[in-house]
Amino acid sequence: MSDTTAVTEAETSEPGLSAAAEQTAEVEAGEQADKPAETQAERIARLEREGDIAADYLEGLLDIADLDGDIDMDVEGDRASVSIVGGKLSHLVGGEGEVLDALQELTRLAVLRETGERSRLMLDIDGHRATRRSELTRIGTEAARKVAESGEPVKLSAMSPFERKVVHDAVAAAGLRSESEGEEPNRCVVVLPALSPSV
Repeated sequence: MSDTTAVTEAETSEPGLSAAAEQTAEVEAGEQADKPAETQAERIARLEREGDIAADYLEGLLDIADLDGDIDMDVEGDRASVSIVGGKLSHLVGGEGEVLDALQELTRLAVLRETGERSRLMLDIDGHRATRRSELTRIGTEAARKVAESGEPVKLSAMSPFERKVVHDAVAAAGLRSESEGEEPNRCVVVLPALSPSV
């Protein structure tokens, strides 16, 4: 993590991650230290298996709900990525992504049930997360520009941990620093001026 960006561990998690899941993640992180390092091939195979389990689970949900949609799977960085596209799926996203967040959490639980391991799988429906990521990157970049011009901090509206992480990354890419303040669900990003070089 860049020293110009203050991001809490919760912000590196994903939307919809419950407090219980976060506690489980902390315990599992301690257990991971005891396991031998995974090779690149093993990591990809594990993530592809998570994607397959998630796709089967989501296909079952779509069948139960009698909804059409194609499921695409990929491995992006250190997580499996599953997308549902096609059909009339906007109601599976919800007004502000709350239904999508819930479906992602349920899908992660399905993977946990099958593998015994917590998943960082990312679910997207109809491109909602990709669109939101672009919007948040623009918001972070614009806030950084304003701070660079004025020299004054800019406080953004409350965001989920995932949203804050995207903004922190955009601000860091612009060469400024940011931090989160407040308590959930009102936690927000504050974009700060660059530190003056020491004389």
